[in-house]
Amino acid sequence: MLTVIIGYIASVLLALSLIVTNDLKFRWFNLFGCLAFIVYGILINAFPVLLTNSLLFLINLYYLARIYRTPEAFDLARTEPRSDVVTSFLEFYGDDVKTYFPQFTGRIPEGAVTFLVLRNLAIANLFAASVEPDGTATVILNYTVPKFRDYQVGTFIFQKEKRWLLSQGIRTLVYTGAVYPKHASFLRRMGFTAGESGTLVKGLD
Repeated sequence: MLTVIIGYIASVLLALSLIVTNDLKFRWFNLFGCLAFIVYGILINAFPVLLTNSLLFLINLYYLARIYRTPEAFDLARTEPRSDVVTSFLEFYGDDVKTYFPQFTGRIPEGAVTFLVLRNLAIANLFAASVEPDGTATVILNYTVPKFRDYQVGTFIFQKEKRWLLSQGIRTLVYTGAVYPKHASFLRRMGFTAGESGTLVKGLD
């Protein structure tokens, strides 16, 4: 019975590795799936299963080590709310943006602080917020493309580029309205806390 369960777990892990869009998650799921199949191969005395998954396990270890050892270049590029690149970005990711930001109208209002996060020169995130004179910035959009959802973009924005946000007059970041559960979990990990009327708030001072 235990052997069968391990076999099913291995199959599920490998299936999940093919579903996720993030390279890092793919490697981790695949790694544990191979590990489970190694155990399964030992239990059923199947050398081909053991050999194949041992090789795949080592390949995953190699690529994970390379991912963690290779430094990535992050940059922040200020842009206009209605620029061509913003318009094209929103058209391309429109459906997924609506999932994470159901209250988003599809257009960023003029005057909003808007920037792109570049990761190895690829657009990883689009951020926009309306800033009040007192430094309160209501987040309109903070959308990271699926491939780069590993918290590094959030760390770059809210920690490494904190001074830049302050230079734009932002003292407090606020999310209002319904927040998609996965995004809410990400925000709490980034230091946002519950505010009044269901808001999520992070002070930068």
